[in-house]
Amino acid sequence: MCQNGAMQESFVISPQSALLTPEARGLAALVQALRHGGALHLSQAAGPLAMDGPPMLFCETSGSSGAPKVIRRRPESWQRSFEVTAGLFGLGPAARYACFGDLGHSLTLYALLEAFHLGADVAALAGMRPRAQAQYLATGRISVIYATPTQLRLLLRGAATAGIAEFPALRHIFCGGGALDSALQGQLRARFETADLRVFFGASETSFITMSEAGTPAGSVGRAYPGVDLRIDAPAGETGEIWVASPYLFDGYASGAAADTRRAGRWLSIGEMGYLDAAGHLFLRGRKSRMVTVADHNVFPEEIEAVVAQVPGVAACAVVPRLDAARGHRMIAFVQGTAPETALRAACRAALPPHAVPQRFIRIDALPLLPAGKPDLAALARRAEA
Repeated sequence: MCQNGAMQESFVISPQSALLTPEARGLAALVQALRHGGALHLSQAAGPLAMDGPPMLFCETSGSSGAPKVIRRRPESWQRSFEVTAGLFGLGPAARYACFGDLGHSLTLYALLEAFHLGADVAALAGMRPRAQAQYLATGRISVIYATPTQLRLLLRGAATAGIAEFPALRHIFCGGGALDSALQGQLRARFETADLRVFFGASETSFITMSEAGTPAGSVGRAYPGVDLRIDAPAGETGEIWVASPYLFDGYASGAAADTRRAGRWLSIGEMGYLDAAGHLFLRGRKSRMVTVADHNVFPEEIEAVVAQVPGVAACAVVPRLDAARGHRMIAFVQGTAPETALRAACRAALPPHAVPQRFIRIDALPLLPAGKPDLAALARRAEA
């Protein structure tokens, strides 16, 4: 992390906030920057950035392919949603937050800054083994966690290894940064019985777009978060590109670029595809950049991953395409876990059209992960080609 320029009083750590894990990498520098008015560039390996002009926050995207991009946003674009979330869920200085990723990625940074803004205690648990993370949650009276599905799977495994059955202080689980399949949702609700589980959809560029609620149908990521307008670039009920307008959008890229990120007036698209039902629930199909054609049919790897992830014995899954002269592409599924290939193939044949069933299932000891906790799709694509 680097700091430069002046943030004025854009982000200030409340005097009520306690840092429960001050040894976490980068946390001390973050706190110092916030308290002394430094502009922030949160990064794995920060390079020089021009930080002139009005106060801005710089952090990296957490995409699953390609080099991270540095985005810039006005601090108030996050502060507005801090207040919305606090009002919706009754969060304040009495809460104790925990997060699991590196500070250089927006989900972790958002959770930390929300805790600081509300005067809540916060623990950054990145770098700890899942068993130790589970023990900290159980004994540290953690009440709020922000995590990706991959981080939550590891946390469940850690809790099972440590033999921890109860987390009586946990009240809120906010899950974003990937698809949360129904099997994992069931496991989380069974293990964390006292917690309200909310799935949200968003990105580093957009912050919150949707959030689930009690009546959210299976497979949906919820309805529009307060203050967000949604539209789909397709006829009602059909799949199209998702466009969002809200006060939480980023201001642009400080370095790097994304071909799928486009603006049209107040509307922004990050290249996600999906559809809305009659009640306004959003259903995701996948990223436009990951969509491929197989035998002249569009295939979204994310939909295959969701099916495979629900097979008993699957710990994690990622699907990548390979070029095929006859069919356009063929799908390769990397699977972490003990599920036999017969069960994997049967589940895909039952839930997917024939052209979307992976040609190969490759067992892998552990999926390679990016620092944000998402599968490293570029590394898996190279392995598929090899």
